[in-house]
Amino acid sequence: MTVNDHTPAEKTSRDTERTEVSRLVPAPAAAIFAVLTDPQGHVDIDASGMLIDAEGEPVERPGDRFLVHMDREALGDVPLGKYDVEVVITELDPDREIAWTVEARGRRFGHIYGYRLEPAEAGTLVTSYYDWSAADEEWKQRVTFPVIPETSLKATLGILERTVRRRAAA
Repeated sequence: MTVNDHTPAEKTSRDTERTEVSRLVPAPAAAIFAVLTDPQGHVDIDASGMLIDAEGEPVERPGDRFLVHMDREALGDVPLGKYDVEVVITELDPDREIAWTVEARGRRFGHIYGYRLEPAEAGTLVTSYYDWSAADEEWKQRVTFPVIPETSLKATLGILERTVRRRAAA
């Protein structure tokens, strides 16, 4: 579902370049955030199949980075094969929101991924968002956006719930 905070009369082009999906996860925000700040947690919950492995320490603030080993062949759209990217944290508000962009060979592509966490009666409402409105125009010409489809964002939220449960049981 594409979501915007505007009435139809106020819709902007940004609204067509952002996807958000939400799911109630029956867990405290801190447990969810622990997965989202852990580089390996990103690999554990990835529904796209592109994230192979990650290296780095859990992130704590904007500007923190970690390395992700990728395999674009999982999407079958661009023949990039295996490559590495750096995840660069752009926003981090503990137990509330985390967002990042992706960099490769010192070049930022401008699309943002993130999660917002809101307290709910039965746990935490987790919203996954993907915003490509600020993506580099050259990149927009080469790749079809959204790179990650809405179905993958939804599936990732389900995997996130399962991962949080498994970590709590460990």
